[in-house]
Amino acid sequence: MLYRLILITFVIVQSTTVFSQSEPAYKKGTFFALWGWNRNAYTNSTIHFKGNDYDFTLHKVKASDKQNKFSYHNYLRLDRITIPQTNFRVGYFIKDNLAITLGVDHMKYVMDKDQTVDIDGYVKPEYITRINDDGSIKLTEDFLKFEHTDGLNYINSEIEYYKNFYHRGILKVNGLIGGGAGFLLPRSNVTIMGNERHDAFHLAGFGLSAKGGLDVNLWDLFFLRSEIKEGYINMPSIRTTKSSDDKAKQAFWFAEFTYTFGFSWHF
Repeated sequence: MLYRLILITFVIVQSTTVFSQSEPAYKKGTFFALWGWNRNAYTNSTIHFKGNDYDFTLHKVKASDKQNKFSYHNYLRLDRITIPQTNFRVGYFIKDNLAITLGVDHMKYVMDKDQTVDIDGYVKPEYITRINDDGSIKLTEDFLKFEHTDGLNYINSEIEYYKNFYHRGILKVNGLIGGGAGFLLPRSNVTIMGNERHDAFHLAGFGLSAKGGLDVNLWDLFFLRSEIKEGYINMPSIRTTKSSDDKAKQAFWFAEFTYTFGFSWHF
C-alpha cells in the first residue's frame, strides 16, 4: 500500500497542471463541513506488550471493526451520534478545486476473540500454562481483551483535489483524490492477565493515508460523498493498564469506506 500513498500524493501535487476543465467543481473561497459513517478493514499485526512482570509479542493478530446496527437510536439521536463509527471534516478551498481539510476518522478496532496466534517472550507465571508446546496461545478474554472502541481516533489534515465530470442544472458530479497525515488519539479498552482495565484517551502514534472518492453536489450547497481510503497506522505508545509503565505497540494498514453528507458555502 505504501507505493499507492506515494503515487496518489504525487498526483495531487501535479493535478493543477495535469487536469484542465472549463468549470471548477468548487471555487476558491468555498468552505464545507461533512458528517457521516465508515466501515473498516485491518491487516494482521504484531503487538508487543510490556509491563512490570511480563514482556511478550503476539504475531499476526486479527482484528475487525465494530459496526453498530442501523437505527434511529444508534445513528440519529443527538446524544448518541458519536457511538457508531463516524467521520467529521471541515475544509476550505485555497484555490479552485484544491482544498485543505481537518477531520476526525472515528474508527473502531476489535481484536478477534479466541483466535490462536504465535507468542514469544514471557507472561505472568500463573499464565505460563496457557502457552502451547508449539509456541502458540489462544487469546481468550480472561487472558487478553484488546480494543480501540471509543475509538481508533485518527485526527488528520488532508489536501484534496476535485474534478467536475458532469454538471446539469442544480446537479454536479465530481471526482476527488486526496492524502494526508495525522495522529492517533485512541481510547483503548484493554484488560490483560487480570490487571485493572484501562479506558482513557491517550496520544499513541501517527497515521498516513490516501483516498479517492465521488462527490454529488446539489445547488452548490448540499452534497453526498463517498470515499475509499487506505492508510498506515503506527502506535508505539498504547496504554494498557492503570500503570503508566505498562504499554503496548503495534502497526498495521487499514482500508476505510465512508459515506457522508455535508454543506458547502462560498463567501
